[in-house]
Amino acid sequence: MVKRMFITLGVVVVIIGALGFVKFKQIQTAIAQGAAYQPPPEAVTTIVAKEEEWPATLTAIGTIEAVKGVTVSADLPGTVEQILFDSGQSVKAGDVLAVLDMRQERAQLAAYEAQGERARLNFDRMQGLVNERVISQAEFEQATADHRQADAQIREIQAAIERKTIRAPFSGILGLRQVNLGQYLAGGNPLVTLQSLDPIYVDFGVPQQTAGQVPAGRTVHVTADGAAGVVWTGRVTAMDATVDEATRNIRVQATLANPGGRLRPGMFVTTEVVLGAGHAVVPLPASAISYAPYGDSVFIVTELRNEKGKPYRGVRQQFVKLGATRGDQVVVLSGVKPGDEVVTSGAFKLRNGAPVQINNSVKPANNPAPKPENS
Repeated sequence: MVKRMFITLGVVVVIIGALGFVKFKQIQTAIAQGAAYQPPPEAVTTIVAKEEEWPATLTAIGTIEAVKGVTVSADLPGTVEQILFDSGQSVKAGDVLAVLDMRQERAQLAAYEAQGERARLNFDRMQGLVNERVISQAEFEQATADHRQADAQIREIQAAIERKTIRAPFSGILGLRQVNLGQYLAGGNPLVTLQSLDPIYVDFGVPQQTAGQVPAGRTVHVTADGAAGVVWTGRVTAMDATVDEATRNIRVQATLANPGGRLRPGMFVTTEVVLGAGHAVVPLPASAISYAPYGDSVFIVTELRNEKGKPYRGVRQQFVKLGATRGDQVVVLSGVKPGDEVVTSGAFKLRNGAPVQINNSVKPANNPAPKPENS
């Protein structure tokens, strides 16, 4: 009985040992396979970095301002008798825009003209009498004063009548009409805005440390949303005498031609001031940059070797220092040199040393002056 138990126990031990050995070999094989596993290469697009000549420019957001812009208002109170303009109409200097009721002034003018005629006749008669020494010099001087006063009253009422004829002070484009026929206007009430649109100003701010690079005469290029492909060119004409305490920017004004009036006062535009001769830079598509709090980086494709010394195409993460941007491009100041092959898409799934497969059939945008379809 005891002998049978020992035999059974021995058989169980042998079976357990065999199973354990087989399992050990399986685990050992899996570990070896895991250590030798090479992940499949990631599909990416690349670009070979090249050195280009970029003009030295300063970019800022500007606001369009009219060279001449006013709100045409009523000079004297009165009721609108005639409206002689339409909203958005082009007018010339001196064109009549509206006429206020002048019946009272015209009646006063008739009365003053009658008084003036009587004063003139009295002056002529007195002048003859004083020459004949019939009247005293004092009486003649009184007649002279009455004549001059009558003329002054006539000119005063004529000026009031003229002020009730509202004219365009300069040539330009009218805005929206703000009055109606028969409406009573107090002195200073607005009728319509008037803007002179050609030429036109663009005002923009530059940092105080770069203000010395933007003297009068510098060329300025202006682009506006909604006018893709259109560039207006002008020149810096003035600079403010003070620096904004909040932003430490100084206001610069440029003047540019605006044929057709496409630029309107109040529009936001992008201004680019040409500072001088260009300089060599290494631009990359913005999609190539991996932005991170600890530093911006790119992935450079190079020949690497795995643990067994076998070569493969992989990537090396390289931290970079960035500069100015232009369209889809951003300048790399350091970290990338001409000739480096840089990953432009798919970088988010890469790590240092990862194998890659390059497929440049479809590449991300890399245009220094893009023209989006929906802009």
